[in-house]
Parts: sequence; structure tokens; C-alpha cells
Amino acid sequence: MEFLYEYGLFIAKAITIVVAILLALGGIIGLLSKQKSGKGHLEISSMSEKLENLANYSRSMLLSKEQLKKFSKEKKKTAKQQKKNPVETSSGQLFVIDFKGSMDAHEVDSLREEITAILIVAKPEDEVLVRLESGGGVVHGYGLAASQLQRLRDKKIKLTVAVDKVAASGGYMMACVADHVLAAKFAIIGSIGVIAQLPNFNKLLKKSNIEWEQHTAGEFKRTLTMFGENNDQGREKFREELEDVHQMFKGFVHEHRPALEISKVATGEYWYGSKALELGLVDTIQTSDDYLLQSNESKKIFTVKYSIKKNVAERLGLAASTMIESVAMKLWSFQQKAGK
Repeated sequence: MEFLYEYGLFIAKAITIVVAILLALGGIIGLLSKQKSGKGHLEISSMSEKLENLANYSRSMLLSKEQLKKFSKEKKKTAKQQKKNPVETSSGQLFVIDFKGSMDAHEVDSLREEITAILIVAKPEDEVLVRLESGGGVVHGYGLAASQLQRLRDKKIKLTVAVDKVAASGGYMMACVADHVLAAKFAIIGSIGVIAQLPNFNKLLKKSNIEWEQHTAGEFKRTLTMFGENNDQGREKFREELEDVHQMFKGFVHEHRPALEISKVATGEYWYGSKALELGLVDTIQTSDDYLLQSNESKKIFTVKYSIKKNVAERLGLAASTMIESVAMKLWSFQQKAGK
């Protein structure tokens, strides 16, 4: 009994300390959250140099001394010939952007900066490759992301999108803007549809004798609600709005890929890369890695990334979350050991 008493006392103290820390952190984070997020900065690095360094390292590890000498001589010989008879081997620059989209598509804030930076220096012979990965999300967020890619098309800069894993729903809305779409064989492509769902707690509130009031001006200011009682008129209006968005989505895809049989692919279904190629949703089955190696033979490749620094509150929030998880796991571990 004494052990159980001491164990319970320890747990109570531990919980009290954790709660006190959380309250203190909450107050600090609340004050610091008023600070603006840190300014972002643009990072541009040469992927061509990285690939060349990788090739040199591979040769040094795999080739014999004799083979390395032979390779070095041939390389010097080729360089001299090119110096005597210069030939234009580069066909422009390839700028690489990575877009890994979330549900709210907040990554568009960085995308717009990256696109702007490229447009400032890009020439007609240049190209942009977007390595895209997204299962979609909110319509307005991905609509803006697609519009950012459209800026490249409007300036006649070749745009290639590579999908190694997934470009579905809003992700495909972005991909279809490209001049050329690459996809890995098992990449998920499509899902040209619209979905919306929400729970309704009205019956639960009634059972608990809790009233919910909602006042609006305008017949369809709110069609469905989570806490009020929904009706068939509101449901019908909500479905009409979803259908309107779907028609806009279909029209957007058809505008950029007119050869598509839109009624066949705009069913909300998704397909893997090989089938997507048959349907015309993509143009080539190829990974982004192979495309980059292929492009490196004729283009100088640069990665473009815009990073936004987190403010103190955001960093503390992440640290607090990690600490809470760690404390919870230690308490759980201690409890398991004590229970044995």
C-alpha cells in the first residue's frame, strides 16, 4: 500500500509540474506570437556541380588508377578541342523547384517567391522543372498555386512537372498547367473531383439539453452547420456549390489539356502512372532523377528554394510539443515498469 501511495504521489507531482510548465510556456508563446514571422531568404545552388562531384567520387571509388589516368587524359583532350573549336553545348538553364503541398497549400507563399525570382532572370531558352508532390487540399489555395505556375507559361518559359509519388485533386490542378508532365510508373495521378464533409452534433446537443443559435443575413449565408439542425434545402444548395466547383475544375483541366476525354477522367478517380499515360493525364513515364541526369548533358541546373524563418513563438511551440511528447512517453514507461 505504501508503494502505491508513493507511486500515486509521484504521478500527481509529475502532472502538476507538466501543467505548470505548459501554462508558463502558453503565456510566453502568447506574448511572442505577436511577433511577425521571420523574413524569408532565397537559396540558389548548382545541381550540376553536385552531380559532377558525385560522378567524380564514384569514379574515384570504382575505377583503377590506370582507368582514372585514361579518363583524365581523355577529358583534357576533349577540353582542348572544345577550346580550339568552341561549340555551344548548353541549351539554357534548368531551374528546379520542389513543391510538397499540404491541405491548406500554404507552401504557395514560397512558390510565388521562387517563381518571381526565376522570372527576373530567365531567358526564352531556359526551363523550369517542378518536382510536385501533393494529394490536394483547399480549392483557393491550389488555385493560386496553379496560377503561380501559369505565370511561367505566360512568359513563354518551358514548364515541366515531375510527379514521383502523387499529384491528385489540387495537385493535378497544378500539374496540368505544365507543357510536359512526367510521372513515375506507380505515381498516383488524377482525382479530378471535389469533396466536402463535416460532422453534425445537433442530436448530441439536444440530448444534453444544449441549445444552439445561429443568426444570418442572406438565405444561403450558411447552408450546412456543425451544431444546428440541417435541412434538405441547405443540403441541396451545398451540393450545387460543390458541383459548380467541379465544373470549374474540369474546365481548367480541359483548357490546359484539350486532348483529354474530360468526362472519362473527371470522375474523382485516380490512376497509377502507366494508366494515367494511357488516359492522357501525363506525357511520359519517367522519374525526376532520370530527367535531371538527361538534362544535365545540355543544361546547367540550379535548384531554387525560398525558406521562411519561423519566429520565436513558432519555434517554442514546436519545442513545447516535443517536450510534452517526451514527458508523456517517460511517464507511460515508468507506469509500465511499476505495474510489473
